Amino acid sequence: MSELTLPTYSIAELTPTLLDMPQVECPVYHRFGPGIYIRESHAPAGTFAIGHFQKQDHVNIMLKGKVEMINEDGSRYILEAPHFSVGKANTRKMGLVIEDMVWQNIYATEETDINKLEEMFLGRDEDKETYKQLKLKQDSLLQEEARQDYYAVLAELGITEEQIQAQVQVDDLVEFDVPNSLRLSESPIHGMGMFTTAPILIGEFIAKGRIGNNRTLLGRYTNHSNKPNCAMVMLENGDLGLMALENISGCMGGGVGTELTIDYRQAVQTNPQLRKV
Repeated sequence: MSELTLPTYSIAELTPTLLDMPQVECPVYHRFGPGIYIRESHAPAGTFAIGHFQKQDHVNIMLKGKVEMINEDGSRYILEAPHFSVGKANTRKMGLVIEDMVWQNIYATEETDINKLEEMFLGRDEDKETYKQLKLKQDSLLQEEARQDYYAVLAELGITEEQIQAQVQVDDLVEFDVPNSLRLSESPIHGMGMFTTAPILIGEFIAKGRIGNNRTLLGRYTNHSNKPNCAMVMLENGDLGLMALENISGCMGGGVGTELTIDYRQAVQTNPQLRKV
């Protein structure tokens, strides 16, 4: 959120107001180890941040930064890195970031699906959920041109929507190490899409979309756009990957990030085998 000086308000009272303000880019990285999930959030100085409602006990580690924490009764205290604490269930934090911050929430689990993890550990905020659904609808309206162009691509390639949907259902996904800044989420373009929760620089190689004859999650769920932010590239070994065509932002405020898109025409030109369904 933008810089501001706050009187005493509860988190519930503040949330709708803050969601109406310009959102700050706050990258999120998802890291995994044996039996643990680490949700790592970054926030620049001057950000007023409201954390997620925590369903379970967890570990908090502040690796970097300085934050003025604000209790709902108006009392304040300073946390400065390095900081370690055990967060309790049914709690939520808010504070003003004084120095650029890196904060980790650490949970005990073997689960690696980010959507399931959020359901397990993070509570639903009705204001945030309403904001998320409204933004999804607004973004969906803005993506109508992309959807119409998708059908134009099918006509150009001589492929029907039925053939595409049949191909979509083929069980050819291959396991690979998903970059810790990518996640699968509901897309305003169509169905599900791949989103980046952290910034990607122009020209940066993102991840593989196809390994041999099999698709990765990136290859399966990257949607088409007539204004793509990524391009398909062929690697020396014949695998396909995605490269950023522009600087791509990560999470803004509490959002899911920026959707990665390609132009299917360019993808087929890169590898004509993709034409086959």
